[in-house]
Amino acid sequence: MEKKPEKEKPVIKCAIYTRVSTSEGLEQEFTSLDNQRESAESYIQSQKAEGWVILPECYDDGGFTGANTDRPALQKLIEDIKAHRINCVVVYKVDRLSRSLLDFSQLLEFFDQNSVTFVSVTQHFNTQNSMGRLTLNILLSFAQFEREIISERTRDKMGAARKKGKWIGGCIPLGYDLDKENHKLIVNLQEAKLVREIFALYLKEHSLLGVTKIINTKGYRTKIRKLAEDKQRGGVKFSHTSVEKILKNPYYAGKVRYQSTLYTGEQEPILDDETFQKVQDALHTNPDKPKMRAPITKQISLLGGLLRCRACNSSMYLTHNVKYGNVRYFHYVCLNAQKRGYHECPTRLVNAGLMESKVMECLRKVSDDQRINPESWEGYALSQKIAVIKDIVKEIKYDGDSAILEIILNKTQKSHKFNVTKAELKYQRISPKDRLIQSEPQLLQNLTLAHQIDSLIAKGKTKDLKEVAGWLNLSHVRICQIMGMLFLCPEIQEQILLSRDGKIFDIPEYKVNEIAKELDWEKQKEIWERLLG
Repeated sequence: MEKKPEKEKPVIKCAIYTRVSTSEGLEQEFTSLDNQRESAESYIQSQKAEGWVILPECYDDGGFTGANTDRPALQKLIEDIKAHRINCVVVYKVDRLSRSLLDFSQLLEFFDQNSVTFVSVTQHFNTQNSMGRLTLNILLSFAQFEREIISERTRDKMGAARKKGKWIGGCIPLGYDLDKENHKLIVNLQEAKLVREIFALYLKEHSLLGVTKIINTKGYRTKIRKLAEDKQRGGVKFSHTSVEKILKNPYYAGKVRYQSTLYTGEQEPILDDETFQKVQDALHTNPDKPKMRAPITKQISLLGGLLRCRACNSSMYLTHNVKYGNVRYFHYVCLNAQKRGYHECPTRLVNAGLMESKVMECLRKVSDDQRINPESWEGYALSQKIAVIKDIVKEIKYDGDSAILEIILNKTQKSHKFNVTKAELKYQRISPKDRLIQSEPQLLQNLTLAHQIDSLIAKGKTKDLKEVAGWLNLSHVRICQIMGMLFLCPEIQEQILLSRDGKIFDIPEYKVNEIAKELDWEKQKEIWERLLG
C-alpha cells in the first residue's frame, strides 16, 4: 500500500525587529542590533522544519525610545504587514518592540487582525496560545514599570542638581558659555555687556517693544547656538518675547529656578540683585507690556495656516480688537510685526473680511474648481469652506509694500500674482452717523434692515436676496434670518421700532425668530408678552 505524500508545510515569512534606545556605539563593527538579530536568526533556523524563513529586510531602530511607536523601522514593519508580506514578527525581548502597555496591546491587536504571530526569542513564547498572551502582558507591565522608575529617578536627580545650582543642560543663555570640562556656565564678557544694556534700557524705557526696537536698530542679534550636522539656530533679530525671557532669567543674578523657587547657582552673576529685582517689579507692574492676542481658536479663520507675509516670510494669523464698547474688528496680523514692532513689516495687518473676499475673487480667476463658484460657495459652512480652499490652495502670500498678492495652487504648483493695494484691504472709517446706528439694539437694527431690503425688492432695485447678501458681505442664510422678522405681527414690530423699554432689548434674537415662525398673530403676541414678563 502506497504512502500518501506528506503535505508541505506552509511558508511562514519571519521579520526580525531590533531596537536600542541610544545611538552610542552604533558605529562599531558589531552592535547590540547585530546581537539581537543573530539570536533571532538562530531561533528561526531552529523552526525551519515548521516552514519558517527569514525575510532579508532589516527592521532596525537604532537610537529610538520604546515609549512610543514613532520609529521609522517599526512604521516600515507595519506597512509591510498591511501589504501581507509578513507572517511572523520575531524580537529578542518583548520590550524591544514597545515599553508601553497601551502601545503594545494596540500592536498585538493589529498583528491579530492581519494574522501575524509575535515571538520573543529569550522569553520562549508566542501569541498563538493564551498562556503566551498572559505571560506577554505580565512581562510588558514590568517593562513599563521599569521605564517609569527610570524616569522618576532621572527627574529626581535633575531636581537635586537644580537645587544645588548646577547646570543640567538646555539652551545656553545669552551672556554665558559652557565650560564642557567642568560642565559649568562661564561669563561671556561681550554678551554680558549686551545683557546689562538690555536691563538698563528696560529700566529707562519700561517697554519691551521699545527695548526690542533699540537693540535691533543697533544691530544686535540673538545668541547663535550650534546644532548637529553643522546647523545652527539664532543670529536673528530680537522679538519682545525673547527680550522678556532675558529680563526674567534668574541666571543673570546668579540664581537657578526650580519649581518656582530660586536657589543659589554655581555660575557667576552678571547683574547685582538690586538691578534684577527692580526689573522684575517693573515687569510685574508695567501697564505698557505688549499684549499680543493669541490666535482665535473658537472662530477658525478661512485663511489660517495658508496666509503669510511675503515681505517677512512670516505667518499671518487672525486676531481682533474691540472699539466703541462692543464693535469687533477682525484682521490678519503679521507675526513678525507683532513680535518686533510694526516698523519691521510693510504689511503689518489687513482687514480679515476684505482679504478673504479678495483672495476668493482672485482664486476664481485662476481655478475652474466648481466648488468655489459663488452659488456653491455661499451654501457651505465655514468648516467646509476651509476644507475646500486647503484642497485647492497650497500657500497665499501678501506684501503690503509691493502690493502683491500671490496664490500658489496645489494641483499645478504654479504661482499666480495679483496687484492688491493696502488701500483695498483697509477699514473704512465709521462716520458718527454709522456709529450711532451700530449703538442701536440688534433687534432694532435687524428689523430696520429687513424693511429696507423689502423696499428694494418691491421697487425692483435688486433681483433676489443673494444679491443683497453679496452687497452686505453676509451669508444668504443670515439675510433670510433677518427677513424672517417681517413675519412678526404689526404690534410687535411697532414695539421693537418705537419702544425704548429695556426689557425688549434683553430678549435674545433666536427667541424672536421662533416667534416669527408662528403663523397665528394672537399666539405671537401671547409668547411676546411672556418674554416681556
